[in-house]
Order: sequence, then C-alpha cells, then structure tokens
Amino acid sequence: MIVRSTLYTVKGGDTTQVVQTATHLAKKNIHVDIKLTHEAIDYSKYDLLHFFNITRPADMLFHIKRSAKPFVVSTIFIDYSEYDKQHRGGLLGMLFSFFGSNSIEYLKTVSRWILGKDKLMSIAYLWKGQRNLITEILNKAALLLPNSHSEYRRLQAAYRCNTPYVVVPNGVDPHLFKFNKSVEKDPALVICVARIEGIKNQLNLIKALNNSRYKLLIIGASSPNQQAYYRNCRRSAAPNVIFIDQLFQNELISYYQKATVHVLPSWFETTGLSSLEAAAMGCNIVITDRGDTMEYFAEEAVYCDPSSPEDIFEAVEKAASKKYSAALQEKILIFYSWQQATARTMEAYERINKLWY
Repeated sequence: MIVRSTLYTVKGGDTTQVVQTATHLAKKNIHVDIKLTHEAIDYSKYDLLHFFNITRPADMLFHIKRSAKPFVVSTIFIDYSEYDKQHRGGLLGMLFSFFGSNSIEYLKTVSRWILGKDKLMSIAYLWKGQRNLITEILNKAALLLPNSHSEYRRLQAAYRCNTPYVVVPNGVDPHLFKFNKSVEKDPALVICVARIEGIKNQLNLIKALNNSRYKLLIIGASSPNQQAYYRNCRRSAAPNVIFIDQLFQNELISYYQKATVHVLPSWFETTGLSSLEAAAMGCNIVITDRGDTMEYFAEEAVYCDPSSPEDIFEAVEKAASKKYSAALQEKILIFYSWQQATARTMEAYERINKLWY
C-alpha cells in the first residue's frame, strides 16, 4: 500500500482506512506493507500495488512507471473546490476563485513541494498537470476501489472514466465501538470529531452553536497548513465550545457514548468516517449535504447546508430531539465494518489475480 508522505504526521480518515484495511488483510494471510510514497520499495517482493487518494496523482506515477506491476486505487475522490473557491480566505482564496478544481489542486501540490511541506515524487507532474495525470492513472488501473457508487459516478463525470470498480465501504470496528444502552446520553452534548481545517468547516459549526444551550466539543488536531484557520476557530468560540486535541480511537468511545449528536458540516465528504463511528455508538448524526453521504446514511441522518450556520443549528436542534436510529446503527454494524471493507478488498485482489497471474 503506497500512501501520501504525511499519512502519519497529518492524520486523517485515510490514515484510519489504510491502517485498518492492512491490519484486517493480514488476518486473512495477505501480506501487506504500508509504504510512504517517498520510501524506497523493492517491487519484486509484491504482486500488486495499492494506491490511495487519486487527487495526489504525482505520488502514484513514480511507482507505476518503475514497478510494471498491476495496481488498484482507493480513489477517496474529495472535491475541495467549493471551499477553495468561495470560502478560503486571504490571497489564496482570491487566487483560487479564478481556477477550476484541477488547477487549484495543481497549485496546491506545487506550492507544498516548493515550501518543503510535501514530496513531489514525479517531476512529470509539472508539465502533465493534475487532470491529465489523474485521467492517465484511472485508465491504467486494473481496478478502482471507491467508497461508494456515488463516488464512482463523480469520477466518471469528471474524467470520463470507465475503469471497472469494486465499492469498498469505509467502516468501523464493531468490537471497539460497542454502544452501552445503560449509559445515559447528555442531551446537551454535541461533538465534532475531525481534523480542524477549512474543508471540515468547524468555524461555521462554532458560529452555529455559540452561546446556545449546547456544549460543543471540537475533537481533533489542527492541520499544520491551516494554523490561521485554527486560530480563527479558537478566537470565535464562545465559552460553551471546548477544544480537545486528537484522540486515539479507543479514547473516543466515552465521548461518542455520552454525546447525543455528532456533527460533521464539511464542505465535502465521501463518507464521514467519524459519523459512522458515532452512529454505531448511538449518536444522532448531522452531516453535510455535499458529497456521497446520502448513500451511507439515507434518511437516517439530518443533513445541513455547510454554508449556513443557521441551517447547521436547525439541523442540530432536529437531531437532538430525535430518538437515536437503531436502524442506522444496525446497518453500520452489518454493512460498514472493516471486516466488510476487507472482504470487498479481497474480492478486488482476487479479480486481478485471475487476470494477471
């Protein structure tokens, strides 16, 4: 599994997805190594390369050209463009407003490289560009592993992609996230578990719940590249908003157990991994209406417009007044576990094995 160079230093949902998938594959006697994209790799030891994050194509091209191995891509196709074009502040926000999503990602990739915040594995990225390189990789992949059918349809629309795919859902660990019905929920406790950065939209959530009857816990590390956004969140928070640094998954259990509502009002979500965990622990879910969330949560969540603090507040009010959804909880534990994700991943690997070996 070949992953972004910052997978462990700037942890996100993909960190959990990679580690959990590798761990469960190992339990099925499939040997998996996780390699950061800049690490040296002896390709002769492996039958297959598994990449993550199609929006970082330069990380992949370097290894594709040198390995001559079949590869799959867990696409995690996030569209940052609404946030970048309309809601990112400062000079970058002004600049990005003139460009499309692929051009914006190109500028961000090159700037991270120039500033020494990330590795640029393939210099060919500079002249091929974001769109052309993503299209090339999608067409060469043996299989794509999106988190939903909705995600694949977006890839098709954006890049005219017809590569075969297997949906590999994001999941939870049902052995870890066990809801205890005997523990009373705090009707005023609302939590948001996510890295603190613009795309996750904690600022509008804070504005929505400031000085309300709710106690809001913002749980997560601040993004190293968005410290100004983090400081703005802290400055804007009223006394009923509390910040808690990033926690390990086992440390989140008590917060999920006590909270009545979990909110993820992001500008875009492919899934909302923390929302799955929270729902498994009996929380009512408020989640963005942007992205692929409907495929996971259907009518069992309350959706919000991330651009409107008023709408976020109304969604929280609605969720707080509901009984928790046992149907959603059951659905997640049956269909959205890491065991299910591993089974779908193994299905994809087996299809490639029959074609290539």
